[in-house]
Amino acid sequence: MISFDGAIERVRSVAKPLGTETVRLADAAGRVLASSVVAQIDSPRADVSTMDGYAVRESDLGTFPASLRVIGESFAGAAWNVTVSEGTCVRIFTGAPVPSGADRVIIQENVRREADIAIIDADPNPARHIRARASDFAAGDELLTAGRELTSRAIVAAAAADLTELEVYRQPRLHILSTGDELAEPGSARDTASAIPESVSFGVATLAEEWGAVCIGRSRLRDDLPAMKSAAAAIIDDADIVAVTGGASVGEKDFAKAMFEPLGLELIFSKVAIKPGKPVWLGRAGGALVIGLPGNPTSAMVTARLLLVPLLAGMRGQPIEAPLRWREAGLAAALDECGARETFHRARWSGGIAEVLPNQDSGAQSSLADADLLVRQPANSPALGRGAPVEVLDF
Repeated sequence: MISFDGAIERVRSVAKPLGTETVRLADAAGRVLASSVVAQIDSPRADVSTMDGYAVRESDLGTFPASLRVIGESFAGAAWNVTVSEGTCVRIFTGAPVPSGADRVIIQENVRREADIAIIDADPNPARHIRARASDFAAGDELLTAGRELTSRAIVAAAAADLTELEVYRQPRLHILSTGDELAEPGSARDTASAIPESVSFGVATLAEEWGAVCIGRSRLRDDLPAMKSAAAAIIDDADIVAVTGGASVGEKDFAKAMFEPLGLELIFSKVAIKPGKPVWLGRAGGALVIGLPGNPTSAMVTARLLLVPLLAGMRGQPIEAPLRWREAGLAAALDECGARETFHRARWSGGIAEVLPNQDSGAQSSLADADLLVRQPANSPALGRGAPVEVLDF
């Protein structure tokens, strides 16, 4: 049995990018860049006005009132080839190119118009109201680096670079196998007294997709080893990672590892000294990574957040630390001493502090919905008082 930090290092050793593909800009949200985004054009592409007003020459504003003849209009998206010469100006609108010869825009509120004459009665404020060409970025500038997740804000920059396609890392393909004779499809468990709704695969699939995976399938398996071996063989070639829930203990029907032995299962780690989730394991079989999660819902979701999510991050081109951004928070109430296993308590934000939830049972599901934090308590930690600082992670 290894420590949590030891398990993370084992995850790091195998969490490698899966290759790249080119996708349309419209389909790139949430993906991770495999190559940098380089601007193809300047932004802005010319000196442009930042206000509605009149483009003038500074040298024509020596005395006031200043009267200038309006020789045309400049609109955004329209080319302008006329030069502003002495005694003239151009009506200009926000985003429009500044005509040659003009070096300042006077906002319309400071200009009085009489037919084709613009009259500036008094010296306006010194602002030029011009955004210079390439003042945001120039053609050839690197706007986004490889490894950057394409958030909504990053997508804006990629589009502004005048790109239609982006090279991104491939998303991990995940298949989830839920094991247990007692499991039934939600909505049908009520028909059998010994059945319970299979809930874990839905939560794991949603969590994995939130962190960039593509869930290509969910299979519910009875505790029948020959059938389980067949199911594993049938899905292993299409998946980059298989998550197995349940069957990881030492009972007579705990076949989670055995089902992959014909596929050459090589264990990377087996059992981690954490609570909840000690039975979690990671291996490789048939070219895919296999992670074994506990069957209890809370244990499964905690271990998936702590170990599956970093694994997915590395496979989609991110550092595995990206989803492990621990930060410090104070405790809302005292916390008992910790045993020999490092413990991750389900908690929620409450007034800016971490409130550990009262029900920490590994099978709890209703309280799981209230948890939005994990509070990390080191092994053999003494009791912690109210307000004591602890490490927390978004859950």
